[in-house]
Amino acid sequence: MMRLLARLPILLYRARLGITLGERFLLLKHVGRNTGRPRNVVLEVVQRTPEAGIYYVASGWGERSNWYQNAKKQPLVTVQVKNRTWRALAERLPPAGAENVFLDYARRHPRTFRFLARFMGYQLSSGDVNLQAMATEIPVIALSPLPQASEHAHQRNVVR
Repeated sequence: MMRLLARLPILLYRARLGITLGERFLLLKHVGRNTGRPRNVVLEVVQRTPEAGIYYVASGWGERSNWYQNAKKQPLVTVQVKNRTWRALAERLPPAGAENVFLDYARRHPRTFRFLARFMGYQLSSGDVNLQAMATEIPVIALSPLPQASEHAHQRNVVR
């Protein structure tokens, strides 16, 4: 039952109902680092830059998350938000950038941030979390859209 609940958001995207999850979640399609098979995961968007089309996600389980390890090995991914899909490049932010993303998220969603910080094992003192430690241990990934020409050029280089 828990596995079904965890996969439910993926099923919503497959049924073309991703729009019900709004812009707060996205479907990340990536390639398994060992199997080479397509993989999917639904992630919460922790921040976005609409004018550049960049979405930021965090790896709540740190560097050991399978999706993070897969994207690290093969950073060309596919992103779906609502019913829009595009190719993107997944890149980890440096700790200072990750800290800014967490700070922005904490301002916009204070209760959710406190809950998630506790869930991930960060002790809250006076309502604050050590964002520096969190930004060092929890990877924040920028999903930047690929320009069409760049994507085709990369595909030609990979095929050769």
